[in-house]
Amino acid sequence: MERFDCIVVGAGHAGCEAALALARLGNRTLLLTLNLDALAMMPCNPSIGGTAKGHLVREVDALGGEMGLAIDDTFLQSRMLNTGKGPAVHSLRAQADKLKYRLRMRKAIDCQQNLTLRQGEVKQILSDGTRVTGVITTTGARIECSAIVLCCGVYLNSRIIIGDCSWYGGPQGLVNAPALTQSLVELGFSVRRFKTGTPARVDGRTVDFSKMEIQRGDEPVEPFSFMTDRVLTNKSFCYLTYTTPETHDIILKNLHRAPMYKGTIHATGARYCPSIEDKVVRFSDKPRHPVFMEPEGEDTVEWYVQGVSTSMPEDVQFQIYHSIPGLEHADILRLAYAIEYDCIDPLQLNGDFSFKKLRGLYCAGQINGTSGYEEAAAQGIYAGINAHQYIKGDEPFILTRADGYLGVMVDDLTTKGTDEPYRMMTSRAEYRLLLRQDNADLRLTERSYRIGLASEARYSRMLARREHAAAIDAYIRKTYVKPEGSLKALFDSHGENWGEKPALSLREIVCRPGIGMADLAPLDSYLSAQPRDVLSLVETQTKYEGYLDRQRTQVNAFRRDEEKTLPDDIDYLNMSTLRIEARQKLDAQRPRSVGQAARIPGVTPGDVAVLLIWLEKKKREDRESRSGQESGNGRDA
Repeated sequence: MERFDCIVVGAGHAGCEAALALARLGNRTLLLTLNLDALAMMPCNPSIGGTAKGHLVREVDALGGEMGLAIDDTFLQSRMLNTGKGPAVHSLRAQADKLKYRLRMRKAIDCQQNLTLRQGEVKQILSDGTRVTGVITTTGARIECSAIVLCCGVYLNSRIIIGDCSWYGGPQGLVNAPALTQSLVELGFSVRRFKTGTPARVDGRTVDFSKMEIQRGDEPVEPFSFMTDRVLTNKSFCYLTYTTPETHDIILKNLHRAPMYKGTIHATGARYCPSIEDKVVRFSDKPRHPVFMEPEGEDTVEWYVQGVSTSMPEDVQFQIYHSIPGLEHADILRLAYAIEYDCIDPLQLNGDFSFKKLRGLYCAGQINGTSGYEEAAAQGIYAGINAHQYIKGDEPFILTRADGYLGVMVDDLTTKGTDEPYRMMTSRAEYRLLLRQDNADLRLTERSYRIGLASEARYSRMLARREHAAAIDAYIRKTYVKPEGSLKALFDSHGENWGEKPALSLREIVCRPGIGMADLAPLDSYLSAQPRDVLSLVETQTKYEGYLDRQRTQVNAFRRDEEKTLPDDIDYLNMSTLRIEARQKLDAQRPRSVGQAARIPGVTPGDVAVLLIWLEKKKREDRESRSGQESGNGRDA
């Protein structure tokens, strides 16, 4: 009988990051997947990053993950989103070469020491009643382990729906995993049914791109990974077109044939990623909706029609796509479809993604009720780290809402839960100005290095970047300039008034809303020699210093509430001063702190006040008890 330290079930974006983290931390790890050829597959959009998602990719990278490095090696086009807004919401997004990305991640898995990759389906989780002990596969193999990370994606009992046609299977024509759900139910998991969907893929040779608006990438390209040094270049364009009144008319006339509207689909879909029929109905005042054409790879003619996800019947799909400018004669290579699948209620997980009812069992990715490659990867590395901590017998690795977007997502899932596929958004992060994508390494790399995941090279690079930023900050504080020559011309061109001072520090100039480091660098030999990303980092810290200080004050208050830990054995149900709803919610979720308790839906500020009084009373009783014991020991002596 084989034995591993940990078994990771599923080799999507969550599974790959979990397995790599575990193996890099020295654990003998088995990565089991339904199909080796689907490892790190992108069954939906051909991109990595996006609003808030780009933050997660940077955080995965800062922790020592692989996603940022893999997309830097295989991207087709890169753009920074939301540049017209503040730096808190700037998010990097890159079009991926799907095949090359998958092969790049496969190479990382194959070359990783301590990691065994194998094709197989798990049908049962084994336990001794208190902790996991192994798995049994559908072929009868029994494999023992100390910990398991479930990264099942959308494959659990998944069903594909296209119009009246449906079948049990996985995305992109792959098989599903019908065997494991029953074992999860027997272990005590609450299972629900979610839904997602994907647009059609069309033959780019049959698309008239001249009818569309070209969408270029950024130059220069900013990498995802803090470890990427080389110059990156865009290889492809994207295009923008729109739906038409004809498109909307086709959809409305055939709405009775849409599975979502005729009751064929019963699962809960993602509010923030609606189908085109849902958009037409919900936003009936909109005369058109944007459609982005995105390449799927350099070595394929397939293009992804972003914005036109649907589960309409095949004949209606052809009508819909052909009504869009530029797609009038497009050949559809893959039909759009909806997919239903089983997932768990994440409220059953602790803050380290371990299952509350069974030690050693961790869950990550879409099995937790989330959507998106980036959300999955972030959960995967987090669960992998914590499975390692469990195997070693160390304290869990906990990230809070003040530590990163990953901490926000973990807290949202395990404290508030989700009734629909969860998607990360910048609006979910209350401290988002502190949790920017440009400082993910400064926030997280040292913590990862301490547990042994982030490499020495990564840690040294982070320290050098921190010191570099401090040196630039000191330089702009002490360097004063007069309103002469090119500097005066710069002020005039930006409509800035110098004021009464004979000289200003470079820092005072950077604080001006219209002038940045990029404007000053060509006029200063020291600044012109500094890395662009570090200059941008210092500029943000300078311009937003007051706001950052305010958020740091808020974070300090947040951390104080997080440090007020609640005992695991509190009898909430018999705490008569709490409202009944609060007793039930607190008893079910067993919050680790007063801060977490306050974020549970249904727990009011009044309930929190009761907890604080109870906690203070208990501390006083504990002090008196210890004092009495010490007095007794003194008399005996």
